[in-house]
Amino acid sequence: MRFLDGWRPLAQDGLLAAAVAVLPVVFVAAAPDAGPADIALALAGCLALVAWRRAPLAALLVSTVCMLAVTVHVQPGPSPVFPVLVSVFAAVRAGHRAAPALAGAAFLGAGLAVSLPGGGGLIDDLEDTSLLLGWFVAAGVVATVTRHRQAYLEEVEQRAAEAERTRDEAALRRAGEERLRIARELHDSLTHSISIIKVQAGVAVHVARRRGEDVPPALVAIQEASGDAMRELRATLEVLRDKGAADAAASGLDRLDDLVERARSTGLPATVTISGTRRDLPDEVDRAAYRIVQEALTNVSRHAGAAAAAVRIDYADGGLVVRVDDDGKADPQAPPVPGTGLLGMRERVAALGGRLRAEPRPGGGFTVCAELPLGEPA
Repeated sequence: MRFLDGWRPLAQDGLLAAAVAVLPVVFVAAAPDAGPADIALALAGCLALVAWRRAPLAALLVSTVCMLAVTVHVQPGPSPVFPVLVSVFAAVRAGHRAAPALAGAAFLGAGLAVSLPGGGGLIDDLEDTSLLLGWFVAAGVVATVTRHRQAYLEEVEQRAAEAERTRDEAALRRAGEERLRIARELHDSLTHSISIIKVQAGVAVHVARRRGEDVPPALVAIQEASGDAMRELRATLEVLRDKGAADAAASGLDRLDDLVERARSTGLPATVTISGTRRDLPDEVDRAAYRIVQEALTNVSRHAGAAAAAVRIDYADGGLVVRVDDDGKADPQAPPVPGTGLLGMRERVAALGGRLRAEPRPGGGFTVCAELPLGEPA
């Protein structure tokens, strides 16, 4: 396509040169004193217009010299002026002034000098020269107007691009300020609360061990979960403070065992099954899979009652399938109202171009199944 786009202006210029060449070549060929050299010069002067867009001065020089030679030798009438007018227009449009003026003056002067000795009448010769002068002036005026209009359009486009760039920069700046505000709020409120939970749980575990008592599994789970929450919150704050920061500290399926172990420590029976050949996953897919399992296990603990959960990770050829089933109290006739957790899972899966199914199972319980492609995000 780029090749065709590059040849399209050249083809248009070739058609223009061919159209302009019709009358000069015909009139030169019909002149009594014309020979093959005159026809060749007329054709060369017209074909020079192929370069009027890329090399206007060269086109002006060739067309003026060739048409002057033809005019002086055979005097075919006004037709040789047509390619010169087009080349004058091209030169003025490109911003040149002196060269088009000299070409026009040379052509008019040569034409007047040739016609005067012919005895056609001074008045008629001056009228013809005045008419040609008007054509040259008109070509220069039209070229000047065209050039100014083109410059105006380019300036408008530049202003529009600048306005768009300024608007984008302002939007990015506002988004950055909002990220920093959210980061400060999270740091000042949520980080403080989680730190207190972690410290208090750690103190309780330490006191129980000093007294020789058995540490409740729930207390250990609270201590570990608060530590993981602090780690992930710090990673989130780093991303909020630096939009280009890679979320290297974010959780992925490499921490799946720790996630399931914490769920077991809270009293939720959970099993993990991994099928297929394990391989490195894109960061977005890895994080989404972890978050889906995390949210599904949280929902089982909160809503399924005394239930067991089964986590299945299937490494398929074209994607990753994440499935979490439980045998809780979900009723197939009463679909759950999507909360923030389910909406978050759907948004993660949709951003990756995958599919999510979250619904009660016909035999009882609930299932969450996410199919995540391993290609580029949608």
